[in-house]
Amino acid sequence: MTALFALATSLLWGLADFGGGLLTRRTPALTVVVVSQTIAAIVLGAIVVATGGWSEAGPRLWFAVAAGVVGPVALLCFYKALALGPMGVVSPLATLSVAVPVGVGLFLGERPGLLQVAGIAVAVAGVVLAGGAQLRGAPVQRRTILLTLVAALGFGTVFALIAEASTTVSGLFLALFVQRVTNVAVGGAALYVSVQRGGEALPQGGFPWALLPALAFVGLADVAANGTYSVAAQHGPVTVAAVLASLYPVVTALAARGFLSERLRVVQAAGAGLALVGTLLLATG
Repeated sequence: MTALFALATSLLWGLADFGGGLLTRRTPALTVVVVSQTIAAIVLGAIVVATGGWSEAGPRLWFAVAAGVVGPVALLCFYKALALGPMGVVSPLATLSVAVPVGVGLFLGERPGLLQVAGIAVAVAGVVLAGGAQLRGAPVQRRTILLTLVAALGFGTVFALIAEASTTVSGLFLALFVQRVTNVAVGGAALYVSVQRGGEALPQGGFPWALLPALAFVGLADVAANGTYSVAAQHGPVTVAAVLASLYPVVTALAARGFLSERLRVVQAAGAGLALVGTLLLATG
């Protein structure tokens, strides 16, 4: 059951990432974040009411609020990076978010094992290869790499905060609901400021109602992935769940290859692959 739900997490996260990046190519990234997270918040609110999650309210929810502040920044950077592409490089690099919990552990006095040290080294090598200069053709934009690394830092911070926000399944739903409500508030405020400064909130032609199902899918797939990961971690070793769930970039890369016909140069593919291997080493260490 652990493997089944963890692999479902990979599938859902991978497809959500692909959809978010694709939508950002047609709709402003902030709008994608706000709309998709609003839909997710509505669904989570219904789940909280149905499961009686309100009884889990307490001081721990401040961790969820903090995650909600960081989350929109990470999502915005990530979607912009995916829009710039190639997704086959961006998505694996974003899995470096696992380094954040490792860093938290170091700060608290833990010492990394040999596999974790190897993972850090391999992951850094992957970043250099994925974004470095190429002998032929245009390299991956430095802005893309920077946005992806900021997103990874944000995602890792969110994971660490959410882990502290609840101790039960119903509490997790409440924490995720609070996080997404905060996401919408922060993202909405940023969108308002952007518009006041001359930015666009909507593409030409108005709100893309035809894309509403896709926006809903992105938000709901992210929520479902959090749920399946929680089930996987509760029914088996967290290490196994984390490793299998961290394979979601493979789904994003395959979707980009299948739907967008993306092709990576050998050195880019090698760099992205090393980043993913480094992530797996960190998770298993």
